[in-house]
Amino acid sequence: MGVIDRFAEFIDWYPKGMSKEERHLVFKIDWLVLSFSCIAFFTKNLDVSALTNAYYAGMGDDLHLQGNQLQFATSMYYVGYAIFQIPSNIVLTRLPAEYYLPAFEVMWGLFTLGTAFIQSYKQLLVMRFFVGFTATACWVGNAHIVNSWYTRQELGKRNAIYGCVMPLGSMFAGYLQAAAYNNLDGAHGMAGWRWLFIICTIITIPCAAIGVFFCPNVPDRCNSRYLTEREKQLAVERLLKDGFAKTRGIGRSLFKRIFGDWRIYVFFVVGNLYWMTPYPSGLPYGLWLKDTKLPNGDLKYSPDMVNNLSTITYAATIVSTMICGFYSDWRKNRWETMLYGGILILVCNVILLVWNVPDGAKFFAFVGLGVANGPTNLIVPWLAEFMSHDLEARSTSIAIVNVGWVVINCVVPIIAWPVPAAPRYLGGYIWSVVMSVIEIILLPLPMLLERRELKRGINYAKMVAEENGFVSAGLEEKTKDVDEQSLEEAGQAKDEKAVEVNATAV
Repeated sequence: MGVIDRFAEFIDWYPKGMSKEERHLVFKIDWLVLSFSCIAFFTKNLDVSALTNAYYAGMGDDLHLQGNQLQFATSMYYVGYAIFQIPSNIVLTRLPAEYYLPAFEVMWGLFTLGTAFIQSYKQLLVMRFFVGFTATACWVGNAHIVNSWYTRQELGKRNAIYGCVMPLGSMFAGYLQAAAYNNLDGAHGMAGWRWLFIICTIITIPCAAIGVFFCPNVPDRCNSRYLTEREKQLAVERLLKDGFAKTRGIGRSLFKRIFGDWRIYVFFVVGNLYWMTPYPSGLPYGLWLKDTKLPNGDLKYSPDMVNNLSTITYAATIVSTMICGFYSDWRKNRWETMLYGGILILVCNVILLVWNVPDGAKFFAFVGLGVANGPTNLIVPWLAEFMSHDLEARSTSIAIVNVGWVVINCVVPIIAWPVPAAPRYLGGYIWSVVMSVIEIILLPLPMLLERRELKRGINYAKMVAEENGFVSAGLEEKTKDVDEQSLEEAGQAKDEKAVEVNATAV
């Protein structure tokens, strides 16, 4: 075993005991699946983050944006984003992902380019709607692909890498806007913020070609030229052994399979609470930097410094995401890491609610919320594990849960985080603290409901494995824990009964 293989095993990149053949397959999957998914997600977040960075760099003044118009433009993006989410992921289970996903990447790239030439607030709304509509397929589509190739012991780390792309794209957009502001502002008669959208497009559209050549779709519909027939078969078998079912088809029963199950309701609530409570690490943090003044009344930070400093929370998210992904796979659960993050979210939001604290404490709170964003990337693999028995229901459920996040992003920022209220945001921080408390209270709910099912003998993952002729020790662990607890309870009951009998005899 080489040095690289030893290191990979040490960090649990490949679970111990994995055969050389399976390692080689997972190595290929990592390059094929994660390459396009991460690149596509990176360009999406680059294009989406460009709006906020352009606003910091003068777009608001050039377009005469007032009041909540920036928030309305952001919400218009989410309106377009929400409309097509669920249909897109349903269609994705039927159409070739290697063509479907890149086609939408080209389209949102063109609408990003159009944003560089807008002259009014109304034109901005139109462009943001279509950027959102065409970008719909990216996150939920690639999240479905990523979570369709890996076993439970691999999902946390791979979702961490995929999740890191979001803050990385946002960070890069900040640096890119700073560079455009300093070097291209006024070039060919165009403001620096307009050049940002042009540069984003130049990066985005060529990346779509990577998907055509590398995206392998899902295992049981894989036509990748880079995998042998044996590898395609092994990819399916190892997932069946781990309780991840093959395609069942859409049909009329799909929504019954989704909405007749407690999982969609619980993850919709828990997931969206968790996604939204670190919200101040984004726009509110940037607007605080933008409005921070020196004792003489001058602005403390220049526009390019605001762009650069606003990336600190994204850097914190990247580090946290990787640590949390590896830790959750090592611990073989998602809830523990999410609980730590939930407590940190509550503490940071309380600090910001108090507000009258030193600037250093505010920096700690904003960056702390960036750190707490790391565990939020575990929501999707946790949901994927709970829905492992139904591929189409899993894909659609990911989209449904994400639609909740999109709708919240349309409404809550306008109500709780209106731009005129910056940087204090009293109502926003009250909302965040309350939601943080509810989030921590509800976090154990999925585990309690799963334990109740296991006690009743319902183990969908085990059923999938056995139906396909596999027995997995990994799937026995949860059942074993419940069985041991049941035996212990039964033993206690038996002892108590014996004491009663003896007492009666006496």
